[in-house]
Amino acid sequence: MRRNREAIFMRLNLQHCRIIELPKISDPRGNLTIIEAKKHIPFEIKRIYHLYDVPGGAHRAGHAHKVLEQLLVAMSGSFDVTLDDGHSKTKFHLNRSYNGLYIPPMIWRDIDNFSSGAVCMAVASEWFDESDYYREYEDFLKAVAAADQE
Repeated sequence: MRRNREAIFMRLNLQHCRIIELPKISDPRGNLTIIEAKKHIPFEIKRIYHLYDVPGGAHRAGHAHKVLEQLLVAMSGSFDVTLDDGHSKTKFHLNRSYNGLYIPPMIWRDIDNFSSGAVCMAVASEWFDESDYYREYEDFLKAVAAADQE
């Protein structure tokens, strides 16, 4: 089944990336935002992690996934996410804790321009699996070109 999922996802591109506005429950005591799998985001949640204390000028990510879907949320502060489908690029500026950037498989991502105190939460559809990563941009471009030939 994983092979079939990879074939389907190979055909995704930047038009499938989007900001998802998460539910925001306002209260005088403070706001609350929730994320529910298959309700607010289009996948089951298997892993959550966060980036923080990122030094000024540092870049994170610099990879693509073969199967994993992801939602990135600026829990605090702000940062930029540049997405690349092998044909074109687009940039998103995340700075609201109730907005998440949905990234389907086969999209290269770079994260930079972290503000002081920024926290990036990543919600992932898969457990960690090193074989799911394209860590070299040239390998990613070769996979995209091969998918284009199918």
